[in-house]
Amino acid sequence: MMKHVNGDREKLRVTFDSAAERYDRARPDYPAELLDDLAELTGLRPGARLLEVGCGTGKATVALARRGYLITCVELGPLLAEQARQNLTGFEAVQIVQSPFESWQPSAGPGYDLVFAATAWHWIDPAVGYRKAWELLRPGGHLAFWSATHVLPVGGDPFFAEIQVIYDEIGEGLPDDAVSVRPGEVADQRAEIEASGLFDDVQVRQFDWEISYDADGYIGLLETFSGHIAMEPWQRDRLYGEIRRRLATRQDGRLRRHWGAALHVARRRD
Repeated sequence: MMKHVNGDREKLRVTFDSAAERYDRARPDYPAELLDDLAELTGLRPGARLLEVGCGTGKATVALARRGYLITCVELGPLLAEQARQNLTGFEAVQIVQSPFESWQPSAGPGYDLVFAATAWHWIDPAVGYRKAWELLRPGGHLAFWSATHVLPVGGDPFFAEIQVIYDEIGEGLPDDAVSVRPGEVADQRAEIEASGLFDDVQVRQFDWEISYDADGYIGLLETFSGHIAMEPWQRDRLYGEIRRRLATRQDGRLRRHWGAALHVARRRD
C-alpha cells in the first residue's frame, strides 16, 4: 500500500468516503487466521475494550465484534461511518464515532486494551499516530495494524504485468524503482514502531490469500482505491474498457488476485 505524506495523504484519505457502498461490496474480508493471531499476540478476551482507527465500513469490526469485544470506532468519513453503523446493527457493544482520529478525545474512563487499524494506519501521520495510540492505551495495552495489499506470487496471474502498458499510456504507470511484492514479503514496519520509542515487544506475522474476480468485480474493486477514484474520467474509461476486453478473451473471463497482509502487534511501553 502506498504511503503518502501530509498534503497527498490528507487529499487522498478523504476520497474513500465517496465510495462507501462500493468499498463495502468490493473490499475483501480478512482471514480468520489473522484475527486469531491478533487475539493470541495481545491476549484479548471477550469483553476487552478496543479502539479502531478508521473502521471504513466495518470489514474488520464485524468479525471482531462477533468475538465479544467492546469496540469504539473512529472514522473520518461520514458516509463510511453510516455504512459501518448499518453493517453493525445488532452489535450493542460497538460505537461508531465520525471524527478525525488525530483530534478525537474519548470520554473519561480506563484506557483501551487495544488500539488497532485495518488498512487505515498508513493514512495517519506517524508523528501523531503513535503518540496518540500510546496515550489511549492502558498500561500493558497493545497497538496493532495491518493492510490488505496486492502481492504477486511467482507463477501468479500474468494479467497484472500485461495491463501495465495501459497504466503507462494513461500516465498512471509505476515508478521506475517499483518492486513487485511477493507473498510473505509485505512491508515490515517494525523499525518505524520501535523508532517511536513508545512500544516494545514488536511482533510481525505475514498472511496471504487469493480471490478470483470477473471484470465487473475487479473494476468494482479498483473503484475503491484512492488512486483510481482520483483519476480523470477518460483515464478510467480507457483502463476499465481494456480490462473488460482482455478478460473477455479468457475462457472463464476471470483473473486471480493475491492479497497479502503483515500483522504488526506492539506492546505499550510504560
